[in-house]
Amino acid sequence: MARHVLSKDKYEYDVFLSHATEDKDDVARPLALALQERGLRVWYDEFEFRIGDNLTAKLNAGINESRSGILILSKDFFGKNWTEHELNTLENLAVTENRVLFPIWHNITEAEIRAYRASLSNIVALSTATHTVQEIANEIFEVISDFDVPDIKE
Repeated sequence: MARHVLSKDKYEYDVFLSHATEDKDDVARPLALALQERGLRVWYDEFEFRIGDNLTAKLNAGINESRSGILILSKDFFGKNWTEHELNTLENLAVTENRVLFPIWHNITEAEIRAYRASLSNIVALSTATHTVQEIANEIFEVISDFDVPDIKE
């Protein structure tokens, strides 16, 4: 049985990328571009926001229309209102709709993550300390590519 069945046709985006502004240059933007280069449909603020947009409505729509969520977890991520809202919504969808979360640890330790939100330390993550953005993009692409593979019954 496939781990996740999240039909591409049901969602506008493959991933919603949640990050702190401080992590935009080092990780978020390069990752969003790398995922797009691999053919994934990425909801990323710089691709989506236009003058006059209602930020909350646009964020909520992006999250709801995404098959999965990428969380770039850093010290800057924790404690911000926007990222807290995104995290809460993505975690809820992971529980209620089996959506996949891809935690990326950026300049943060497991102990720090556990102290903030223990549930996040229980999800297999990749770290920018041990993986390049390209390697992270490859791994996410491979997992998402498996979403639409039909189950083979033996």
